Amino acid sequence: MFGLGKKKSTEDAAPNGGGLSAAAGAEPEAENEKQTPIVIDTPNPTESTSSDPVDKARSELNDHLREVINWHFSDETGCPFWLEWKQKSGWDPREEIKTYEDIIKFDHFQDEWLRDEKNERFVPKGMGGRPFNVFETGGTTGLPKQRVGWDDYKHDYEQFGDNLSDEFFPKGGNWIMVGPTGPRRLRLAVEHLANYRGGSCYHVDLDPRWVKRLIGRKQLDEVERYQAHVMNQAVEIIKHRDISCIFTTPKLLASIGERISIPDHGIKGCFCGGTSMTPEYVRFLQEEVLEGKSLFVPTYGNTLMGLAMSVPEELPQNDYSVTYWAPQPRAILRIVDPEKTEVTRDYGEYGRVELTTLTKEFFMPRFLERDEAIRRKPHAKFAWDGVGDVRPFGFLEKKIIEGVY
Repeated sequence: MFGLGKKKSTEDAAPNGGGLSAAAGAEPEAENEKQTPIVIDTPNPTESTSSDPVDKARSELNDHLREVINWHFSDETGCPFWLEWKQKSGWDPREEIKTYEDIIKFDHFQDEWLRDEKNERFVPKGMGGRPFNVFETGGTTGLPKQRVGWDDYKHDYEQFGDNLSDEFFPKGGNWIMVGPTGPRRLRLAVEHLANYRGGSCYHVDLDPRWVKRLIGRKQLDEVERYQAHVMNQAVEIIKHRDISCIFTTPKLLASIGERISIPDHGIKGCFCGGTSMTPEYVRFLQEEVLEGKSLFVPTYGNTLMGLAMSVPEELPQNDYSVTYWAPQPRAILRIVDPEKTEVTRDYGEYGRVELTTLTKEFFMPRFLERDEAIRRKPHAKFAWDGVGDVRPFGFLEKKIIEGVY
């Protein structure tokens, strides 16, 4: 059951339109062909005295990593899942995980554990018996993945909110969320973001699982009817309430823009996440749908990670190619060789996205996302690696159904 139990030696590694049914367009191949056997260039586990932002960020990540590892693998604060894992694996991460480079000693976290294991097994003793939220992801068919949580979504969205422009996301302004509510943490998270910035939030719900089933059955007429049902609700609220900011998916944003002028109805900022977006589609959303008047802020995130942030003001100079930086040190994204995942791709190369989540509420090492992206360099605002031009994993080899995501 515990496939993560095999410890690895670091010596072994070198350390489209606005419709609901549209899929992302093809992307270019990797920008070069080289790959280097490295994971992350991390310093020794001592406090950094360097003034270099990248060195400082690495030092902070390593400090945070050790704190989280100690929490989850301590008998006093850990959860049943990880404490049992430690007993069966034959090694103690508290003794051997000192820097992020050491994370490859874990095998990949398996998503079926979040389906098959009861949620109580992931509840850390250190949470003191507090009732937990249950958040879901996936589940178009079969049991969805579930994650327990308490306050992580608040921390994640406050960190994101602190990076928003006050000009385009005015404090005190009201929000509307057009997207999946129900068992997903988006419902609580976006409303908390609106409240954190001094506003209230309106909601229009949709069921992406149902949309994907309809697409899979080729019932596109039903998809169009369902889309119109959702859009009509959103448009009526936008027309008759004072709303400054919106969260929705790219395809739904385009669909709203077909019905009304979004900026002319008072919306200044659009925080958008979901389906992969080509540079051409990002340009279309910013310049055509938002008419170059409202600010388009693309994000990359999910229930397991939180929100990876972009730098929207630099989109035009980057030909609308989007790079996202994870909310480090709470989560780390790495671009890996799909065939040899201990190997990190070179900058400019496509690879599979690997996620490690590091909070006291939830520890998830080396989870392979169903996405691929280009490894991008650190930024002045985010002193760690980014991921660019995200698209579904295996995009060029197989047909992908993304639905509203």
